Amino acid sequence: MSFSDITPDLKAAMPELRGRLTANQSLAELTWFRVGGPAQVLFTPADEDDLAYFLARLPAELPVYVVGVGSNLIVRDGGLPGVVIRLAPRGFGEVVAQDDVVRAGAAALDKRVAETVAAANLSGLEFFFGIPGTIGGALRMNAGANGAETKDVLIEASGVGRDGQKHLFDNAAMKFVYRNSGVDPSIIFTSARFQGKAASNEAIRARMSEVQAHREAAQPIREKTGGSTFKNPPGHSAWKLVDAAGCRGLRVGGAQVSEMHCNFLINTGDATAADIEKLGETVRTRVKENSGIELQWEIKRIGISL
Repeated sequence: MSFSDITPDLKAAMPELRGRLTANQSLAELTWFRVGGPAQVLFTPADEDDLAYFLARLPAELPVYVVGVGSNLIVRDGGLPGVVIRLAPRGFGEVVAQDDVVRAGAAALDKRVAETVAAANLSGLEFFFGIPGTIGGALRMNAGANGAETKDVLIEASGVGRDGQKHLFDNAAMKFVYRNSGVDPSIIFTSARFQGKAASNEAIRARMSEVQAHREAAQPIREKTGGSTFKNPPGHSAWKLVDAAGCRGLRVGGAQVSEMHCNFLINTGDATAADIEKLGETVRTRVKENSGIELQWEIKRIGISL
């Protein structure tokens, strides 16, 4: 399917826009699951000022979504009406370590941040090495792994509101909880500053190697997947609940619960977004029937179902 092309109207209303507007951009190629319909408009801003300029002039009735590298996302098959904003490494990908503070753009890959921090002989951010997303997603989701979370190291985050106004959030203002932030969902994070701690490079590299080894041994990282599907309920591991409900290897169409780690769903080759979402809901139902626990999605699901 395709949407009406509104890019000419947007360009006319924003003569000083420097970023790129693309009509009916396929989002399947921008997500790890490789499924989903198009964005009515995909906007890639040149930098934070360009993003603020765009949002300040964007008609209020148009929905806005933000997509990073798509590692924790299901875009439904009908696509997304309105505007999808994708921050690119050029303009939002810089990572700089100075003294014991690290500044990273929202489009910087978590893994690259960990590598840059390690090169500066700073510890505390090794957990980012095992998270396949960007800093923007880490801020929104309070991303974590191997016993550490974003909230443990964040000093402050910068963002732009739906009205184009710029904002700064200290750690407390982020209102972090498990796998989420309490900041207004319309805020688009653009950069962050993190606190590191001086340490030996050998110790840092050893910790990063442990993180990577654990990920390779326990997770289907070479599949078309979206990372951990469900949040861990208090006192429980989601994968154990899924396994106990008999869902390991369960299939719906081209979607399958991973045999390696059953809190991962995979696209075996020809899955639709509907297959993956239906499989996830089937798993939730079976877990509820088996254990009485209702799993909550960790993967974000956006767009129109067909």
